[in-house]
Amino acid sequence: MPLEVHVVTPEREVWTGSAEMLIARGIEGELGIMGGHEPMLVQLAIGPLRIHREGGELLAAVVDGGFLHVGTHEGVTRADVLATQAVLAAEIDVEETRRVLAEHEANAAALQGQGAEVEEAELEALEREMQKAQARLKLVG
Repeated sequence: MPLEVHVVTPEREVWTGSAEMLIARGIEGELGIMGGHEPMLVQLAIGPLRIHREGGELLAAVVDGGFLHVGTHEGVTRADVLATQAVLAAEIDVEETRRVLAEHEANAAALQGQGAEVEEAELEALEREMQKAQARLKLVG
């Protein structure tokens, strides 16, 4: 049974096409989707997205969370990845990502040095940004 994959953000359609399998990281662990999969809705974690295209080609991306919706209609299984940000491996600027990660790490260290005066939300936001950068760097090796 065919699997149609759509990876979208509010700004753009990142990738759409046919695949043999989609592997994503949900908040409760990794999951694989193939044609004929049962309908589901999963909250995604920050992490990799691997699309095994027909013919064996692997397309890799990273998402910053979001949702994965799977449904089957008229014999076609469709997987929609809905994320605030999604980047294909080929689009990742490694040097820029390293620079951003170092900047966030420095900001987090400075905030932690301030003790109780720091808003917990500020630290959590920085931690999330560091996780995004780390996921991108891990994806491209």
